[in-house]
Amino acid sequence: EEIMAHSSNVSSVVLGKGSGRMLATGGDDCRVNIWSVSKPNCIMSLTGHTTPIESLQVNPNEKLIVAGSRSGSIRVWDLEAAKVLRTLPGHKANICSLHFHPFGSFVASGSLDTNIKLWDVRRKGCIFTFKGHTEAVRCLRFSPDGKWVASAADDHTVKLWDLTAGKLMFEFTGHTGPVNVVEFHPNEYLLASGSSDRTVRFWDLEKFQVVSCIEEEATPVRCVLFNPDGCCLYSGFQDSLRVYGWEPERCFDVVLVNWGKVADLSISNNQLIGVSFAQSTVSSFVVDLSRVPKSDSIPHGLIRDDQPLVPPTPTGSSLRRIYDRPSTSCSKPQR
Repeated sequence: EEIMAHSSNVSSVVLGKGSGRMLATGGDDCRVNIWSVSKPNCIMSLTGHTTPIESLQVNPNEKLIVAGSRSGSIRVWDLEAAKVLRTLPGHKANICSLHFHPFGSFVASGSLDTNIKLWDVRRKGCIFTFKGHTEAVRCLRFSPDGKWVASAADDHTVKLWDLTAGKLMFEFTGHTGPVNVVEFHPNEYLLASGSSDRTVRFWDLEKFQVVSCIEEEATPVRCVLFNPDGCCLYSGFQDSLRVYGWEPERCFDVVLVNWGKVADLSISNNQLIGVSFAQSTVSSFVVDLSRVPKSDSIPHGLIRDDQPLVPPTPTGSSLRRIYDRPSTSCSKPQR
């Protein structure tokens, strides 16, 4: 599916991860447009920014959207009221990355100015600034338990920050090029990162060491997404989707998709959706996950003769600690 998303060039696209079917696009026309995947009509057009939109993110329940601009300003819109909720000034340059906290009213932003800022959307204003990267911060992700934020940057590093203590917990080094994407495992203490060095690395968040590294690829890693049950990692490359396991590192499948430079991935009803943009158009692509192997039925490549075949860990059994999530009214243990 292809849509004419803006009157000028598209500069940013993101998928809502709640439904997996909401699409937000940002353009050089300084607008944020909201769409439903595979539907041609724009649902809403949000104005307020005065420079091109460089980064976008939708909150988990898809009621708020945050957009960062080339000038460094950030705006948060309430989608139900279709109005600007907050303007968050503070960065000195292009906003390269944004992420909403999984359950609190917080947003993290990363910039070309190398800083990461944590904002309280309700109370208005910057709570904390994390300094430590030496180049642009390309991707930010809060951990599922909401206690950490991971950052990926052009300085080849991935950093893990403790939100409670307000300090750096660990710096993961090993990538030899800009790190484009980072993603927490949905349950286990595991982090995946993808880089322009054409590798995907998996990091253990208890031992703070590399678990495995997948190095067989020909183009930069553009986006990564864990399957909701955590059994595998989907990685978006130019014109392909690859499905990985990490202990040991292996490739379960390669799906050729002509999505070009894919910009974001989401999952809805066992379908993986990918979006890409070129000039003023945005294209969406659907991969049927029921036809994609997600475990060791027939491994593709990455099995070497000098390594004994290890039986795969059964899906669902965990080698690592599981995140403690805050108990909500529906998840309190029964007395």
